[in-house]
Formats: sequence, C-alpha cells, structure tokens
Amino acid sequence: MKWIGWCLLWLCIAGRVGAEGPSVEVGSKKFTESVVVGELLAHLASSSGAEVAHHKEMGGTRILWNALLSGDIDIYPEYTGTITQEILAGKGIAGLPQIRQALAEQGIGMSLPLGFNNTYAIGIKEELAVRLDIAKISDLARHPELRFGFGNEFMERGDGWPGLRDRYGLPQREVRGLDHDLAYRGLQGGDIDAMDLYSTDAEIKHYNLRALVDDQGYFPEYLVLLLYRQDLNDRAPQALAAMHKLEGQIPEAEMVAMNARAKLDKVPATQVAGDFLRTRLGIGVQVRHEGLLYRLWQRTGEHLLLVGISLFAAMLVAVPLGVLAARRPRLGQALLGVVGIVQTIPALALLVVMIPFLGIGVPSALAALFLYSLLPIVRNTYTGLSDIALPIRESAAALGLPPGARLRLIEMPLAARSILGGIKTAAVINVGFATLGALIAAGGYGQPILTGIRLDDLGLILEGAIPAAVLALLMQGFFELVERAIVPKGLRLEPERDAA
Repeated sequence: MKWIGWCLLWLCIAGRVGAEGPSVEVGSKKFTESVVVGELLAHLASSSGAEVAHHKEMGGTRILWNALLSGDIDIYPEYTGTITQEILAGKGIAGLPQIRQALAEQGIGMSLPLGFNNTYAIGIKEELAVRLDIAKISDLARHPELRFGFGNEFMERGDGWPGLRDRYGLPQREVRGLDHDLAYRGLQGGDIDAMDLYSTDAEIKHYNLRALVDDQGYFPEYLVLLLYRQDLNDRAPQALAAMHKLEGQIPEAEMVAMNARAKLDKVPATQVAGDFLRTRLGIGVQVRHEGLLYRLWQRTGEHLLLVGISLFAAMLVAVPLGVLAARRPRLGQALLGVVGIVQTIPALALLVVMIPFLGIGVPSALAALFLYSLLPIVRNTYTGLSDIALPIRESAAALGLPPGARLRLIEMPLAARSILGGIKTAAVINVGFATLGALIAAGGYGQPILTGIRLDDLGLILEGAIPAAVLALLMQGFFELVERAIVPKGLRLEPERDAA
C-alpha cells in the first residue's frame, strides 16, 4: 500500500512540475447546457496557457457549490435564480449587486451574465395542452388527475415544487422525482403528464412540448454567469480574463442551438464549444477527439484504481476485525452490526457524505468504496473462524501452540476459503458501486454511463456498463484462481451428498 501511495504522490508532483502554466479546475452540473458552458470555459482557459481539467457532470447545485468553497474546483457556471433561491436562500438577496456582495463575503467572485436567461418552466405535450385547454400554470389546478414528474433537485429546491404547489394551490398528489433527462422519456412514453423544463432545452421544440405561462411570476430570472474563487485572479489572472470574454456573448437562441447539437445531434460538447468560440469570438481552439480504445483505456485505469486501492485497504482492516469478532463474540456482534449499518446506507448518499471531509473526486470515492467493502470481508472472516469444528480447536490447543500460532498455522488456513469468498464479494460489489464515483468527478466506467443517460445514447451507456460487467467477471475469476493457489485441495472439495 505504501508504494502505491508514493507512486501516486510522485505522479502528482511530476504533473505539477511539468505543467507549463497555472492549473484551473472547471466544474459543470449533470445537464447538457452546463457541460457545454464548462467546455467553453475549459477552451478559453487553455487558450491562455493554463493547464485545465474539466470535471463534467458532477451532480447538482450543492455538490458544485461546496466543491467551489472547498477549492476542489475553481470556477463553474451558475444561475442567478439558483443563487438567490438555493445557495443564498433566506437572506432576502435580489439583484446582481447584492448577489456579488454576498458571494464576495465567502471568497467567491462573480462574472457578468453571459447573455441568456434559462428559467424554469412547466411543460406538457402540445396535444394534451390543446385537448385540456391548458396554457398557464394556474390551469393545472383544474386537472388534479394529471401526473407530475420533476427532476430530483427540483423536488426539494427553494424555487422548486413545494413553493410552486403552494403559490398556485396545485392539488396534484401523484408527483414523482426522477432524473431530468429521463423525465423527457417518461413524458413521451405517457408515464407522466407534466415535467419541469429548462427554457433553453432543445427537447422542448424537438418533442413538441408547450411551456406553460408562469402567470403568477413564481420563477425568478435565471441569468447564467460564472462563479469562481477570488484567489483564481492571483493564481491564473490570464485564464480568468480569457473566461470573462464570455460575458454577454451567448444569446438565448445560440445556447438553444448548442444544446440541440450536443443533445440531439450527438456532437461532442467539446466540439460544440470549440465551433462557437471560433465563429462567435474568432478564437481558434484545438479540439481533441478521443477514440473508443483510448476512452476505454483511460476509464479502465480509473476504475481499477478505485476498486484496487479501496479493496486492498478494506482487506487490511476487515480481516483483523473479523478475527477480533470471532475471538470476542459480544464485541463481534457489535462490529457486525456497525459494518452492516454502513452497508444499508444508499451508495449515492454515502458518496455525498464523504465530500465535506475529503472533497470531490477520488478520495471521497475511495473512502465510500472502502466502507462498502467491510461487511462481506468482516462477516466471512468471522463466519470462517467460528465454523471451525471444536475438536480441531481443542487439538490445536492440546499441541501447546500459542494463540497467535494457532491462528496463523491452523485457523486462518481453514477459514481461507470463506475469507476469500468475502473478498470476492466485496470486489464485485465495488466494481458496480465505483460507477457512481463519476457523479463526484472520480472518473471510471460511470462517466460514459452518465453521459449516455444525459444524451439518451445507448451506445455510451453500454460503453460503461459492458466493461464494468466484464471487469466484475474478471475479478471473480481472479479470486477463484487465488483460492486454488492458496487453499489446499482437500479444503476445496465439496462434501459428498448421499445418494437419493
């Protein structure tokens, strides 16, 4: 483990020493527009000579905001309505000057708006709107039978469903939370009747949806602008100046067109951003196209890093805990209870819990994977040692062997098959769970899966899902071979069954 840590440290130092310019960490949320604007920022910062990393599809507002405050990212695109209603909720802040002052108190700078307003709207299919004579949000109150499906973030936001329901007195009770991109699929399939829209979504026109008039003015303006750490101006002033060139340069129609190219035409977001900068600002940028084999190689390395380090660390901790649990039965039940509780925590929640302590990216993902690996290894170690027949234990004691020698020479070899079974289970679980690490910028096979869901691209989803499944099978096969090498053949033989 130590040599792995030294290698990672050396790579980090070498990367910083070899970098020609200052580093800039760009973040973006998990919807197409945010990713495209993030690519615009990455291109502009790179054009100034900075070394740029774009952490795409990191999740929702809170994850990005906390990452900005902690220094895990330097800059990301945000919306004025989200800032006043979510980030600075309850402070009575309105207007750009007040927003700027409140952010500055937290060490955060703010650009001028980039040029378009992407407000929320409630949308339904055009044919349903015509049939039920629905044109305004208030008209929905006449139809309590309609089924709503809103993005998970919208369900809880200060400017989301709870306030909308109260403002308009909406009686609907069947309201589901789901991924925003999947909601379009649900609307087309007839599973829901209404959803929350982003007014610059390309899908509104593509799917012939009607954005209902907000006749009571519930939704505020959502002008897009840049939030960045104030120390970025000291560390990378040229990169920050380059990114400020986007101010006032993106009309709403242009943003809708870029969203359509990226989401509907499946043009890579980095290409969409590069084309916009070339035609709109006259800035030529180099767009690197990554082939399938390169992407698979990169994601496999990231995934193996997550699974390998977390599993190895879990083995070092869980096996001794399992031994302790077997030696001290009362304490053992408490240990099994604690690691069992950890296993019941939803995977995404566990990842998010780690962020305040370890930040976004690999460290938080490793910590969550480590915790998820403990239960199967601890439990199988405990079970393997506890199931050793009493006569064998008594014989070992009669030989006069001290407890440590009995454990090393007799008990652990007899329990090895059970212990390896727990490690094998933990490895397979980790391979699947590690795909969620992409939500907090940890990479791995989850990245193409997230992108595929966002773009409704089955090929991208399979690009992550199939290698993950193959890796899980390889992990299982690897530990089968380890078992054959470590466990004596006599202990691997299955007991004979009596003939019927």
